[in-house]
Amino acid sequence: MRIGLYFGTFNPIHVGHLVIANHMAQYSGLDKVWLVVTPRNPMKQKDSLLADYHRLALVNRAIEDNNKLKACDIEFKLEKPSYTSHTLAYLKDQYPQHQFDLIMGEDNLRTFHKWKNHESIISNHRLIVYPRVLTIQEEAQLTKYETNSLVDHPNVEMIDAPVMKISASFIRKAIKEKKDVRYLLSDPVWKYVDEMHFYE
Repeated sequence: MRIGLYFGTFNPIHVGHLVIANHMAQYSGLDKVWLVVTPRNPMKQKDSLLADYHRLALVNRAIEDNNKLKACDIEFKLEKPSYTSHTLAYLKDQYPQHQFDLIMGEDNLRTFHKWKNHESIISNHRLIVYPRVLTIQEEAQLTKYETNSLVDHPNVEMIDAPVMKISASFIRKAIKEKKDVRYLLSDPVWKYVDEMHFYE
């Protein structure tokens, strides 16, 4: 089985995440997409980051009616900080019958050369890349090397997925300001966030 791994803090998971995950499940030759919830880094406490189990619960609620998507808590069990190369090695050991691909935004591809063991990752795994609109500030921060990304590498596949300029940080800020964000979240996620008074 070919599994796409879509990593994120999902704090909270929003419709932008779901559009990307479902698009990849439908159009990139994957059998399933696992949404890998990144654990809280004990060295970098952030007040706005929900506990691991709450973010996992939000992902489960968001995808409960889609059998092509699965919430994954594999990194909760691994040593911190979580490196993608370590996670991939663990998954390969636990699920030798599966092929694991990485789903990432174009911005991550541009800085992929900074990842731990990046040569090994790109040699052994397909990188499925969706477009991402960068802010003017983000564009200015890119080095010449980073703008010449790995788009021509044989293990990189660019997918023309819908681009939605929604960020979890915007949603958290809007909730704190008592704005209505219900249409940026799936209905089960919105209800859970509202009932639990998250981010207020």
